[in-house]
Amino acid sequence: MVISIGCDHIVTNIKNEVVNYLTSKGHKVIDNGTSNLVRTHYPIYGKLTAEQVVNGEADLGIVICGTGVGITNSATKIKGARTALVRDVETARYSREQLGINVLGLGGRITGMGLMENIIDVFLETEFNPTEENKKLIAQLDSLIDNDLANGDDHFFDEFIEKWDKGLYHD
Repeated sequence: MVISIGCDHIVTNIKNEVVNYLTSKGHKVIDNGTSNLVRTHYPIYGKLTAEQVVNGEADLGIVICGTGVGITNSATKIKGARTALVRDVETARYSREQLGINVLGLGGRITGMGLMENIIDVFLETEFNPTEENKKLIAQLDSLIDNDLANGDDHFFDEFIEKWDKGLYHD
């Protein structure tokens, strides 16, 4: 299986552990970065990871930041990306089986490595079980982002990167 993965600078080391874990299980990994501890604008990595899943470059995606909230939210903005922030095994199972999530969000500072590995295993092993009810729900969720300005716009983050470069964002 091909897994696309992206993270922010806060959890680069954790992302590297996840990449090693996935490759040790025989998966091909597309590592979108970030690859160092230099502060980054994390939505770029969430968007890139989700786009690779939606475009068929990867089978599934994993996004990680400190809490998982920000990067998961950015991945959710891509039409066709069904993303869930997951902190336990049962949520991984349910969201994959019933909601057909294709991008898993994790909080690297919230969830321990052993639990993340368990969550990832369940995410990868669980099959989507399409029903008329959940297909309808997924269609409704997809329709919410039909007019999303970020979807497919390679320059969506230009304004934010410019502000970043000027030092307008602070911890």
